[in-house]
Amino acid sequence: MNAHARNAGVAMGTLLASSATLICCVLPAVMVSLGAGATLASLVSAVPQLVWLSAQKAWVFGFAALLLAASGVLLWRARSMPCPADPRAARACTTLRRLGTTLYGIAIAAFLTGATFAFVLPVLRT
Repeated sequence: MNAHARNAGVAMGTLLASSATLICCVLPAVMVSLGAGATLASLVSAVPQLVWLSAQKAWVFGFAALLLAASGVLLWRARSMPCPADPRAARACTTLRRLGTTLYGIAIAAFLTGATFAFVLPVLRT
């Protein structure tokens, strides 16, 4: 497996971990803000793991931050790696590089949104 494909895979994993921060912290806050508390209660009864994610939010955010840091390092190291000389392989290399960077940006945005709802807004509310 080449480095660019590995980096795209790591970026997808990072996006998945960052999405967990959205599920644990943003989803409940948005649903309650929109007046959908009963829907949230039904969702929690159907998927009780949401309560565990919310209770363990420091670990969820720590794991997501660790994956974000690892993914950022891998993407940074691969940014100057040469792509193959073959035109088809060079296009695939460029596409994977762009995909990895885009997924990483989405993961950062998801992480920051989750962190805002989990840690910043509760402090501002008090």
